[in-house]
Amino acid sequence: MPQSRRTQFSVGLLVLTGLVLAVGFVLFLTRDRIRSQDALFETYLRESVQGLEVGSAVRYRGVAIGRVTEIRLASSEYRRSEGQAFAGAFQLVVVRFAVALDRVGDIPSTQDAVAQGLRARLASQGITGVVYIELDFVDPMRSPVPTLPWTPRFDFIPATPSTVAQAQSTLELVMRQIENVDIVAFASNLDGLLTDLRRVAQGVDVGPAMAELQELVREARNVVTASDVPGLMRELRATTTATRGILEGEELRATLAALTQTTAALRETTQRLPATITQIQTTLRAARGTTTDLQAELAPILRDLRSTTANLRETTEALRRSPSQTLLGAPPPR
Repeated sequence: MPQSRRTQFSVGLLVLTGLVLAVGFVLFLTRDRIRSQDALFETYLRESVQGLEVGSAVRYRGVAIGRVTEIRLASSEYRRSEGQAFAGAFQLVVVRFAVALDRVGDIPSTQDAVAQGLRARLASQGITGVVYIELDFVDPMRSPVPTLPWTPRFDFIPATPSTVAQAQSTLELVMRQIENVDIVAFASNLDGLLTDLRRVAQGVDVGPAMAELQELVREARNVVTASDVPGLMRELRATTTATRGILEGEELRATLAALTQTTAALRETTQRLPATITQIQTTLRAARGTTTDLQAELAPILRDLRSTTANLRETTEALRRSPSQTLLGAPPPR
């Protein structure tokens, strides 16, 4: 092969290798680009995010569903307005991440999931210490949704303290309580208590107490020896056998079956009781209406009967005073 052709071949091979490397480098840089079907979320962490980087995994109960896309401070991401105080919310760390919806599947809306307890927190992977964002459902009462002085730019998922942060808070609380304990006074009280116990132990005559204890043990041994323990055990065994026979007998099973049927009938009767009460109430209302109508109809009849009785009383009185005048009428005029 001529020298010029060999040089051209080497140059071409070098150019082809460079192109392959460039394409691989571009693919490596763009492998974490946000896809069109990915959803962006953001959360706010109060603890340190040391170890969390852009590109860190986002997992739901160990399953990788996304990656971290941005880590910023809340004070630089959401500016304060004039006169607004530097609240604790501006001390948070803003973490945005993308979630592949095709890996999540059919899920409720972000608001419904947050209301059910969806929270984000920092987690560490094994002994390697790789930090990632973990999504999980917790008790929403123990991890309420915070009130923010700004409107999130993406769907907001509240954060809950990580296990390390909770352990650190508990340890700090215990250390503060230990610091508040007066060790000198506690040691002095303990020394005084030990001195008092030693003084009391030295002033007590242990001999009579030990003699009484030995006598009590001797009497207990005599009682056990005098009692027929084997006979008591046999009687207890016989009683247990009889009890087992009663429990396993057909009579008890029949009684339990009858009791079950009675309970079912009572339950059915109890269920029908509201309808029966309603029917009785309806009947009483109808009877009350009928009585009212009957009273309305009887009132004029009673008035007529009272008038007739009065007329009959007047006629009877007239007959008693002057029967002939009443029956024959008055004499004719002259």
